[in-house]
Amino acid sequence: MPVSADSSDEQRLHQLGYAQELKRSMSGFSNFAVSFTIISILSGCLTLYGFGLNTGGPAIIVWGWIFVGVMTLIVGLAMAEVCSSYPTAGGLYYWSAKLAPRNPAMWSWFTGWFNFLGQVAVTAGIDFGAAFFLNALLDLQFGFDARPWHTILLFGIILLIHGLLNTFGVKLVAFLNDVSVWWHVLGVLVIVGALAIFPSHHQSASFVFGGFVNNTGWTSPIYVTLIGLLVAQYTFTGYDASAHMTEETKDASVSGPRGIVGSIVVSLIAGWILLVGLTFAIQNYDGALKSATGVPPAQIFLDALGNVGGKLLLVIVIVAQLFCGMSSVTANSRMIYAFSRDGALPASRIWHQINKRTRTPTNAIWLAAGGAFVLGLPYLWNSTAYAAVTSIAVIGLYIAYVLPTFLRLLRGADFERGPWHLGRWSRPIGVVAVVWVVIITILFMLPQVYPITPATFNYTPVAVLVVLGFAGIWWVVSARNWFTGPKVQGSAEELAAIESDLESV
Repeated sequence: MPVSADSSDEQRLHQLGYAQELKRSMSGFSNFAVSFTIISILSGCLTLYGFGLNTGGPAIIVWGWIFVGVMTLIVGLAMAEVCSSYPTAGGLYYWSAKLAPRNPAMWSWFTGWFNFLGQVAVTAGIDFGAAFFLNALLDLQFGFDARPWHTILLFGIILLIHGLLNTFGVKLVAFLNDVSVWWHVLGVLVIVGALAIFPSHHQSASFVFGGFVNNTGWTSPIYVTLIGLLVAQYTFTGYDASAHMTEETKDASVSGPRGIVGSIVVSLIAGWILLVGLTFAIQNYDGALKSATGVPPAQIFLDALGNVGGKLLLVIVIVAQLFCGMSSVTANSRMIYAFSRDGALPASRIWHQINKRTRTPTNAIWLAAGGAFVLGLPYLWNSTAYAAVTSIAVIGLYIAYVLPTFLRLLRGADFERGPWHLGRWSRPIGVVAVVWVVIITILFMLPQVYPITPATFNYTPVAVLVVLGFAGIWWVVSARNWFTGPKVQGSAEELAAIESDLESV
């Protein structure tokens, strides 16, 4: 009798040392949907669009998207190959432990901490962007202006809602993840179509594809071009969600890798169409940058379509961003659950507890939401805090993304491939991925505005060093004596007993 996909998935998870504690009900499409929703072209593209208008302008926004998208695809392909071999919720830090030729616990520890930092930052960035856009809509409709504490209040409410949804609406969250894919695709078509048909005039092709704008204070166009790539690189984050959801996905060794790669490819195409359509529709460049809403895309909608049409497009974007933040909390909580399951977070016993009714890590959900809120608070006194949060997300996640790839390169022919792999392209793709991540890690720690003042300071290096220093000191002083990497939960009989206990509830 052939082995069912569910049985095969469970057997592979047992081989990796874990019980099937999480409910495995997610299809391959749903796995893709989570990563596609977190990438969210209607979130990342638009929330940093104003940053792009100042930092390189249309040419860097449009061509930077394609260049960064291709480089991201290379990183994603390298990740997907490893995901196929180790389909577990621990994802990146578990991969590092299995691939490290020496000191696997140390590699696992630091990969996990960078992944934790990046996951919390990307959740903060997404929901902060949603708060910006929601604040703009409320200002237009009710006069609720975009002062910092208003934005922070909305940010906190959005995180609260996403925490509640993930805690009490598990089936609803799964359904909304699937809906989100179509909302994003149709939303892009509606927005681009409206911006193509209704505005009284459009920008020239030479402006859209060749216009360079520098309002940063820096004089070097090369430097400005490089830091302008943040618009695209920040958007292309969060696709590791497909790996973190593998313990809940059917046929995980194939569906997980396909989710990673597919989400990047679809986002690359749809995002470019969105950016080109939006840039053609700019009616007043300076007016968009100085908009009273604080959100340049909102002003472009209003200028192009009028008050009613602009608000309708704004609603489409806000709903997409709320979908995105909801999925980010989901993926973040699974990473926290897995990392704390192996004792690597303070108070791990609390964070890896499973709600037996919903079979979800409820406490980890609230750590994800609470950590994101803390990371966004500096916006109250630093106007560049949002750009710094997005830089932290890029750096934290991409270091975690590429460490397993680097270790896989060191393994060479010893790497045991899963059913989804790159064949002879594995090594060259891995080398390019590592080099690209080294470049962007340096790039997004650099100052983004000149002159450098307390209000414009890029605090990304501070946040990264605080987390790295905390993890490093904890490792040297204590963790190296007891953290052995991902822990197996027991023998086959013990794993079966855990699963039986959960199913009896």
